[in-house]
Amino acid sequence: MAMSAETRGSRVLNALRGSLIGAAEALPGISGGTVALIVGVYERLIGGAGHLTSALRIAVTDVSTGRGGRRAREEAMLAGWGLLLPLGAGMVIGLLLSAKLLAPLVTNHTQYAYAVFFGLVLASLWIPYTNSGRRWLPKHYVLAVAVAVAAFALTSMSLGGNADNPLVVLGSGAVAICALVLPGLSGSFLLLAMGMYEPTVDAVNNRDLGYIALFAFGCLAGLAMFVKLLRWLLENHHHLTLVVLTGVMAGSLRALWPWQGDDPHDRTLHAPDGGIPLTLLLFLLGFAVVATVLVAAHRKAHPVRRGRHARVG
Repeated sequence: MAMSAETRGSRVLNALRGSLIGAAEALPGISGGTVALIVGVYERLIGGAGHLTSALRIAVTDVSTGRGGRRAREEAMLAGWGLLLPLGAGMVIGLLLSAKLLAPLVTNHTQYAYAVFFGLVLASLWIPYTNSGRRWLPKHYVLAVAVAVAAFALTSMSLGGNADNPLVVLGSGAVAICALVLPGLSGSFLLLAMGMYEPTVDAVNNRDLGYIALFAFGCLAGLAMFVKLLRWLLENHHHLTLVVLTGVMAGSLRALWPWQGDDPHDRTLHAPDGGIPLTLLLFLLGFAVVATVLVAAHRKAHPVRRGRHARVG
């Protein structure tokens, strides 16, 4: 009975984690991958998605042999459904609620919302930096800085989109899902840069099933192409992959600078010129939230032993 209650609690917690990831994906500038790192499910999420894409590939390529179904089921069983199902359900709920409630709030109070996100992501850099499992050498810092410069340049771009073109909708779905699994890059921000953010949010809010189906198919295609690569990198080059992810997250902070142009396609950064005290306070609040979570997680993983034989100092 206790195990059942523990399992239910774990599923509820994973659903809550998923809702935070989904909510982040509806907000331009903040990355669902970053939130997945913060809540501690990033590598398991990538691993599970990798098994699912492998199962789909096996089912398609081995259909002629008659063994594809069995092999695909075996591969799919490795995905970790106890995590993926509640996480996926939470992501859908968080995405829908965020698109309806939070996205307009961010649009109307961009400076203050971005201040919170900037603090969240800045503090989150500690996660890939410390979880790489090895000591950083000078060459790793050079690589991270180079990647940060590239991410800074990418988030400076402003493109145009065409919501009436099915290929554009498919492509935007593929790009957005890649950003979901790559910490630091926001899928919503890239949609905004491509001119596809408002059409996609409108399609979700208006239940435009044709648009949503095209976008979802693009997401699946992007997932199949990108997740396997990322999973392989994490398994075979874990340290270097997290060095690169640290650089991506650092460079992408540019997209969250609170003082930007009023035009969503204007990528110009401005000097602080208004609301500085409240903006700074919200930045510190966002930073403190992640810092508190990290400290609590560290204490849980490394409890302090008290008693007669406890080491002092």
